[in-house]
Amino acid sequence: MAGLPLAAAAGTPSPGAVEQEGPSVPLLALDTLWFQVTGTICNLRCSHCFISCAPDNHAFGFLSLQEVEGWLEESRAYGVRDYYYTGGEPFMHADLPAMIEKTLELGPVSILTNGTVLPDHRVDPIARAARESRYSVEMRVSIDGPSPEMNDPVRGEGTFDRAMAGVRKLLDYGFLPIITAAQVWPPERDEEVRREFMTRLRGVGYDRPRLKILPRLKIGREQFRDRGYGPGERVTLEMMEDYDEAQLLCSSSRIVTSEGIFVCPILIERPAARMGYTLKEASRKFDISHKACYTCWLHGAICSNYGAAGRDAV
Repeated sequence: MAGLPLAAAAGTPSPGAVEQEGPSVPLLALDTLWFQVTGTICNLRCSHCFISCAPDNHAFGFLSLQEVEGWLEESRAYGVRDYYYTGGEPFMHADLPAMIEKTLELGPVSILTNGTVLPDHRVDPIARAARESRYSVEMRVSIDGPSPEMNDPVRGEGTFDRAMAGVRKLLDYGFLPIITAAQVWPPERDEEVRREFMTRLRGVGYDRPRLKILPRLKIGREQFRDRGYGPGERVTLEMMEDYDEAQLLCSSSRIVTSEGIFVCPILIERPAARMGYTLKEASRKFDISHKACYTCWLHGAICSNYGAAGRDAV
């Protein structure tokens, strides 16, 4: 069985505790397969991280190259259209270039990074594989403000300058990274922040910057930095009437982790969001009863490169 030890695969998914009964969303098609390739292990400890990643958070571990290759092979039968690599910080994985090269045989790839750990010996082979492939590699760099004063209190001292240097490096390698920014500022400042981002990015030579502003997910560390979800912030059956389910990530994707397959990258800390240990098991419908589902209902598939959430600006 691809991806997991037989002992784990022989078990059954833990049902966990559902927060409150709500509507269900079927898997309409497995268009996107995610890999939590470095688990919850990251070089940063961001105060708003919705899955509390950190250098010492080993709740989810690294996926091996062999495991990823197994999942890629299994994904062929499901007609997966694109693949996402996330963590933790994916560039901490020594085998990331080999994984990307293998994945590019099947479809386009997106890599979500904080931009502060981009060694040439990993970026270079990925760039070379992208040039030689019929499919593309998208880089997404998380920077949560257009200045150190806005970004660093959330991500750590010095991270803004390091991430901007990472953007410059990716440009030098031929990538046009999507900058993703969690909305850690008041919503009424969106347009001001967007303009400041454009100016900063052009200042490092990014002539037509791509920016995506993301809504905050009030789970993980974010619920302690600011606040969690209120009693009325959940999806109800009535809210799904005449709602296009295809807008939700859970209708078209699943994420592979060291602890099984979960419904989406946001909910890997929720036992009830573990769908199983094979893609077949994970193809069942999902009860969108978690508070974070409310944010996706409001904004669409926020984890994808494009879509209703954020603003992809040029």
